[in-house]
Amino acid sequence: MKGNHKGFADGTLFALNIFIVVLVVAGNNLVVPQWLQPVGRLHPLILHFPIVILMLAMVMEFFRFRSEFANEKLYQSFTDYLLLLGALLSSVTVIMGLLLSKEAGYEGNTLQWHKWLGVSVEFMGYGVYLIRNTPKYTATLAKTGALVTVFCLIVAGHFGGNLTHGEDFVLGPIMDKEKNLVPIDKALVYQDVINPIFMAKCQSCHNPDKMKGRLMLTSQEAILKGGKSGKLFVPGDPAISLLLQRVHLPEGEKKHMPPVGKLQLTDEEKMLLYLWVKGNPDFKKKVISLPVTDSLRMIASKLLKPVESTEEVYDFSAADDKDIKKLNNNYRVIYKLANESPALAVNIYNKSTYNIKALEELSPVKKQIVALDLNKMPVKNADLKVIARFENLRQLNLNFSDVTGTGLKELAALKYLKSLSLAGIKLSSADIKQLTALKSLTELAVWDTGLKTAELETFQKANKHVKLLTGFKDDGKAIKLTSPQLKNTAIVFKQSYQLELSNPIRGVDIRYTTDGSAPDSIHSASYKSSVTFTQSTVIRARAFKAGWIVSDTVQFNIYKSTYTPDSVAFLKYPDDKYKGDGPKTIIDKELGGNNFGNGKWLASQKDMEMLLWFNKPVDLHSINLDAMRNTGPQIFLPSKIEVWGGADQNHLKLLSHAAPAMPLKTDAFGIMSLECKLKTSQSVSCVKLVIKPLASVPSWHPAKGKPGWVFIDEVFVN
Repeated sequence: MKGNHKGFADGTLFALNIFIVVLVVAGNNLVVPQWLQPVGRLHPLILHFPIVILMLAMVMEFFRFRSEFANEKLYQSFTDYLLLLGALLSSVTVIMGLLLSKEAGYEGNTLQWHKWLGVSVEFMGYGVYLIRNTPKYTATLAKTGALVTVFCLIVAGHFGGNLTHGEDFVLGPIMDKEKNLVPIDKALVYQDVINPIFMAKCQSCHNPDKMKGRLMLTSQEAILKGGKSGKLFVPGDPAISLLLQRVHLPEGEKKHMPPVGKLQLTDEEKMLLYLWVKGNPDFKKKVISLPVTDSLRMIASKLLKPVESTEEVYDFSAADDKDIKKLNNNYRVIYKLANESPALAVNIYNKSTYNIKALEELSPVKKQIVALDLNKMPVKNADLKVIARFENLRQLNLNFSDVTGTGLKELAALKYLKSLSLAGIKLSSADIKQLTALKSLTELAVWDTGLKTAELETFQKANKHVKLLTGFKDDGKAIKLTSPQLKNTAIVFKQSYQLELSNPIRGVDIRYTTDGSAPDSIHSASYKSSVTFTQSTVIRARAFKAGWIVSDTVQFNIYKSTYTPDSVAFLKYPDDKYKGDGPKTIIDKELGGNNFGNGKWLASQKDMEMLLWFNKPVDLHSINLDAMRNTGPQIFLPSKIEVWGGADQNHLKLLSHAAPAMPLKTDAFGIMSLECKLKTSQSVSCVKLVIKPLASVPSWHPAKGKPGWVFIDEVFVN
């Protein structure tokens, strides 16, 4: 009976090997009938069992000639049957794999390596089984056969994993992904934001070796070409793009991508694909070329490295803080370039009080001074000898000083000087020729110096590493004005706020509005220095000047904050990904800005509730909430805000509520000030704030039906 079973298995194994030879020899001429295709698709389902059996058999075969096993009949017999079973199951698996490889979408080098190594494993296993009981079979042959078989088995499995799950499937979890992150200032939208999604979630089925649906996602040309079902996307219209339709299908749907069982796209990844298609896919565009408020750029900034630091490392120690404090006065300001940096910058003001002592007194900190600004100071040639002692100086501004060209030779001692400004000083070609001694110089400002174009060109040719700043040249073309700037950067006030707007171009007319409209040159108010605000206001401003192109509109939000809570606590917490600096985030007067991923925002897809306590009762008139609206990444204004107040936490009543309008597809990005105004003022010691997100994203949004995100960065109590 035992012999009959073994004989039948032997015969079956022989027949299967002959069939494998036929399949291999037939190659591309083989056509697999449709009824047989399901057999091939069982290949990945059952291959793990023969791998284990054959691996165990080969391990036992490797040790079969050891003295303790050589004469052990059970060991030898068990190994023999194990080899037979392993070879038999392997041959079935190989046949299934060969049938599967004939289906459309399987091709390329990875498939060929997997195919031939798989066939080799089966033939090696069968070969060892056939000769293991012959007289010429030795320990060397046993070990060699076992090692070669196991090696082929491992490598074939590696290529099979790559076919099924994509490249680096095995080593992916232990690879340092941070190493591959690109700084945001160097990143390309497609290459560094979109392509990683395709690589991780799509390319395992859509690559040159395995083109499911005749679609490849490994190159620009292939992506634009599309697959069997047509183009992958319609630029600018994600709603009718196949890519977005497939990834948003329910997972149970047959055409949902990636298929069930594969690693699925996150909501963030789906949103990135949506925004990429909506923005007319560009394969060369840089991330930083997108507007700062662009949703795709904001999400990408969380995934990419920050801009690589260009901060210089200094080899000198920090100055004594007492010396810095002593040397600071009304006409001389000394400050650190950064909190942890030993480098100092010095600005000297008021030409009527300036003399050489203002420089000589800096002797205690001369090693730490790397930047010196003497703009419009009556600096003489003799003063340059003192400046030359500041051995680590990198930047020197002598614009419109009393220095002459003959004194510039003193600067040769400054071996680290990179930037030198000499605007407004009369110079000759011989004067600037002296500056070639400054080997570290990379920037030289020489506008309004009387130097002729030919003289500047001669210097530039001899010093190609130096960037010459020669000032503005009027070519007759209109230039766009820079936007107005806010001089008083503290935008949170308690009683009143005096608006201070400026523009670097003289003679501009700054116009502003407070109703949300874009300023124009006729109807909008013209800025005067006496403008004062007593309430939170959104100010929009533009600069106008005859002969110039009008500037872009710039927006400034100013916030009134009469009372600051003495303590804050959460009742319902924000999401762990966006918890800022805890409860104090909403009362620290530090606004979150345009980047929702910078750690200064609180956010949730569920209700947020917080308590605000005041040690002394306050006369409450309104609560203002600073919120973000950015519909791309599902950030909507709250659906409802409730303000509760009372003497303590146990005696609260609803004082006010607000419900912003339902979001529209045309809503632009914005930081919005939402007010909950009380009908009559109330004396309270405790306030409960309830912030409810949008329960269901509108149908026009790709994330329709899911809850929206609500983001807040500050609460102002008035």
